[in-house]
Amino acid sequence: MKALITAGGRGTRLRPLTHTHNKHLIPIANKPMLAYAIEAVRDAGIKEIGIVTNADNQDVQTAFGSGKEYGVKITYIPQSAPLGLAHVVKISQSFIKDEPFIFYLGDNMLVGGVAKFIEEFKANKSNCHLTLAKVKDPERFGVPELKGGRIISIEEKPKKPKSDYAVAGIYLYDESIFEAVNAIKPSARGELEISDAHQYLLSKKKKVTYSEITGWWKDTGKPYDLLEANRLVLENQESMILGKVDDASHLSGKIVIGKGSKIINSVLRGPLIIGENCVIEDAYIGPFTSIYDSTVVKRSEIEFSIVLKDCRIEDVGIRIEESLLGNDVQIVSASKKPKTNRFMLGDQSRVEVV
Repeated sequence: MKALITAGGRGTRLRPLTHTHNKHLIPIANKPMLAYAIEAVRDAGIKEIGIVTNADNQDVQTAFGSGKEYGVKITYIPQSAPLGLAHVVKISQSFIKDEPFIFYLGDNMLVGGVAKFIEEFKANKSNCHLTLAKVKDPERFGVPELKGGRIISIEEKPKKPKSDYAVAGIYLYDESIFEAVNAIKPSARGELEISDAHQYLLSKKKKVTYSEITGWWKDTGKPYDLLEANRLVLENQESMILGKVDDASHLSGKIVIGKGSKIINSVLRGPLIIGENCVIEDAYIGPFTSIYDSTVVKRSEIEFSIVLKDCRIEDVGIRIEESLLGNDVQIVSASKKPKTNRFMLGDQSRVEVV
């Protein structure tokens, strides 16, 4: 069995971060989001992975290389434009050949791994095995109609969903899927929809089965989803202190501090993670916060946030919460008079002030 993982698209709902970052490389608990997908299929025993990337960008290739560091072999499959998930499968046929495979959307995260789904796919001798999750907003997803424990239809982003389940971003297929993706036509938005491929399989009486995801699962399509995924990962980490913590600081909960980092006269309440070569001084770092490498936080408070590398947060008079800060962001107190709020913001930035 092989694995196919998506790492392309434009991540428009996460701008401005995705103006300069591939969405799948945004760190969750200081590890690129895509790494969780790679590790999940590897831990299920799959070593051959195809990763579909934007044809005009090499960031994913630079980050993951041959896959040797993860104990897998990665083949990169360029996609010229984001033309739909069924298009992703279509252009990957030469990599998959006639083997069964797991199709994993690289911006999805779940606890518990994927081995159980693979086992059910094989045990049921299915042509297609889907994962379903109950959601509050099924109209954002492909939605199955269920009857008697079977999927009888699937609709992409319906205005009136026929269930409160979403088809989650983990699918298992045999070679039948290639007949489907080559038969369907683009939707009104110009994409080959994976839900249309699933509906095609149902119409051809192929065996389409499913598993319900009972633990947590996140499609990290929106900023708050990233924060929630970060929270869930941090809750499951183990404490590890590799940096220096002075006697004036107070730490509680699950905390990870990387090499070369210094914690000075500060309060840290986990779960949280601080990367390498950071300085946290006279500060408060609250639960569910990830701070990446070489960041400085002084005389400021931050909680339930993701901060990327090389940032500087100093003398901020209000607590920063529920925030995403990209690389090399500076939030500092105004030092010159007249004191005022000064902003330099890129396209589609979001700022809330009090």
